[in-house]
This record gives sequence, C-alpha cells and structure tokens, in this order.
Amino acid sequence: MSLYQSLFDRLKAQDEGAFIPFLTLGDPDLETSFEHLCLLVENGADALELGMPFSDPVADGPTIQGATLRALAAGTTPQKALDLIRRLKDRYPQIPVGLLTYANLVFAAGIDSFYQQAKAAGVDSVLVADVPVRESQPFVAAAKTAGVAPVLIAPPNGSEETLKAVAELSEGYVYLVSRAGVTGTETAAGKPLGHIIETLRRYQSAPVVLGFGIGEPSQVRAALEAGCDGAISGSATVKAAERGPKALARFVEGMKAASRQA
Repeated sequence: MSLYQSLFDRLKAQDEGAFIPFLTLGDPDLETSFEHLCLLVENGADALELGMPFSDPVADGPTIQGATLRALAAGTTPQKALDLIRRLKDRYPQIPVGLLTYANLVFAAGIDSFYQQAKAAGVDSVLVADVPVRESQPFVAAAKTAGVAPVLIAPPNGSEETLKAVAELSEGYVYLVSRAGVTGTETAAGKPLGHIIETLRRYQSAPVVLGFGIGEPSQVRAALEAGCDGAISGSATVKAAERGPKALARFVEGMKAASRQA
C-alpha cells in the first residue's frame, strides 16, 4: 500500500481531510529550506508538495516565482533539491512527498532517469505542471515504471473526456485546480467544483485535492464540504515562511485544524 493510500484511508477513518502545504525546495537556501520542511511536518502537514526550482515556472504566480528565484540564486540544482528530499525522508519516512516540476527539467535528465532519481530520493509522486493530459503518456509510463505515482491536473473547465483521462492516469491523488490562471492568493479560489468532483469520482479517481488560491482555513473547510479529500496551499505557505518560523508553524497548525472540523 502506498503512503498516499495509507494517508487517505487513515484520514477518512478519522473524518478528516488532508492539508498539503507547498514550498519551493532550496528557498531561501538549502539549510533554511530543510528547517522549513521539518516545520511543516512537525506542525501537522499530512503530506508535502515541493517545487523543484525552474527558471520559467509558467504555472506559478509572483509569490512562488520569487521563491524560485531565491532558490536558484542560492545555487539549488535539481540534484540538490532531490538530496533535500532524501534528507527529509530519512527523518520522516512516513510523510508522502510530491514533487512539482516542469517538463524541461525532466527532459534534461532524461525522462526515465529523472523518475528513477526521484524514486531514489524518496519522492512518492510527480506532477509535471506544464504537461497537458493529452501529452502525458510518456511521463505517466516512466513514473509507473520507476514506482512513482503520476499526478495530473484536473482543470476547472475540463471536458468529460479530459476528466476521465485524468481519473484513469493519476495515482496518489488528483490535483483539482480551483480556477484558471496561475498560482497565488492574489486571486481567491473559485467556487466549489462539485460537478467536476462528481465526474472524477464516477471514473474512480484517486483522492481529489483542491489547489490554487487556498490561503485561509475557511477555504480548506469549503474544499472538504464540496467533496474534496484535501487542499493544497502554495503561495500562502511561501508567504508564511517569509515571515519566519513561528508564522510558518502557526499557519500550518491553523490550516490543519480546519481539516479536522466536522
């Protein structure tokens, strides 16, 4: 049984949703980044979504773009990012870790090699942010061969055909995007997307986790009430980390607490 399946089974039995914070690996430097990742785990994160710094993060808004620039300026390479995950998984082997990356980084390493290196680092899932469903087969195949869960994005305006493919190809969880555009709390999450969740369920998808614009505990609750299995918060987590360790810890505690409310 995968760590994701164990996690979602446990949370369902406890009548809880998952809270999954996102941070960019190596932001603002490798050591501080490791301390931040440990803070996420110690303060209630159910799983982590971690970004591999890339110079052209087209899916990300200004907050995560800034985090990426800081990480790159600090010398974070793909290998150093994976080393950071390996170090984290050595300390917390039961925390599911998802890697968010871009296709160029996968191709630069060689698609099979990239997924094998990710697996060796302890990565549980990989989401390639700029690869649409129709182009995803080589990535999905390489992921499954390496024993890594491929995660695909369910777009808010996805057709029945697209959502069916997402449900059939995604493992670990499905990343449901709350609205069109890039990441960031500058634009709030859209209205609950019940019809999309119902469609994904009809095709027996992996657990559905809502992302984009999630920055308040009330939005975690709204996602769960709409039928999602959890919520991902990226830009708001990065902003909390920018305010310091105490602010980051309080933010994670508050968001996780919202996932426990009946």
